[in-house]
Amino acid sequence: MIEIIFQKKQDAWNLYHHLVARLASLQEKNSILLNEDQNRVLIPEDFFMKEKIPGLKKCVYDFILKLKRDDWLRNILAESFYYTESEEQDQILDIIYSVMEGNRKDLAPFMEGAEEPGIVKKAINEILDERVSFSFDSFVVFRLKSYFEQLSNWAEVAIDEYKMEQEYQVFLHTLRSFLKGRKPQMPYLYLVIEENMTFFNQEFTEMKRSELFKTIDRRLLVNHPVYVDSGTIAPLLSIAPQTIFLYTDDSHQPLVRTIINLFEERVKIKPISVFEEERLDFFNEDHENIR
Repeated sequence: MIEIIFQKKQDAWNLYHHLVARLASLQEKNSILLNEDQNRVLIPEDFFMKEKIPGLKKCVYDFILKLKRDDWLRNILAESFYYTESEEQDQILDIIYSVMEGNRKDLAPFMEGAEEPGIVKKAINEILDERVSFSFDSFVVFRLKSYFEQLSNWAEVAIDEYKMEQEYQVFLHTLRSFLKGRKPQMPYLYLVIEENMTFFNQEFTEMKRSELFKTIDRRLLVNHPVYVDSGTIAPLLSIAPQTIFLYTDDSHQPLVRTIINLFEERVKIKPISVFEEERLDFFNEDHENIR
């Protein structure tokens, strides 16, 4: 028998049930056992044979990534960064896992490093190929040291993003409050967002920077100087149009998302390709009306 020894009874229980469930088809006369009194999982040497060892390694790998990784990340958040509330931990972990799943490409460059599966698989292969009993906790401390450094780095990146997201929510709440009591200065406003943002009034006439600056409610710059860009957000909030027709080919870029989050249902998104067509139609109709 090869024994895997744990400091915590719960860890031994979790690995035992994980192995039994996953390796049920490989268990014959010799079965995996649990010594609850000594926090030990006993694995028959039969499982270290050539045809069975890959399945055993895969199970231990899944145990680490699917059961222990979450525990370790929560411990890092609590002990190294003092995030002890489960709700905060959940939000930070959501950021980490979203990057792992490829859903946060903006953060991916900051969470690069040694490949996660490679580190863990290499350590598991080495320890199980030795075919000796071992302490799981010592295995984690010594053989997964670089992996823990990677987890700590990921946690730090995710915490920075979490703080920024919290600040962004304060930003939205503050400016929505300003907008709520603001009387619309125009019924329509047309915005074209490419490399820069260009304003057009309800008559499809471009509003120059000097004109936009005159529209700005100075209370925005005095009361919320950190949150407000005088070239984009400040004039937009000051004009507070009833409807914003926003033309863009990238509705996920930060500025577009901010405008949508501030004005919500008042924003109508359209592709840039239709702007000139609609502008031309407007002038043609206006010319016909004059005639």
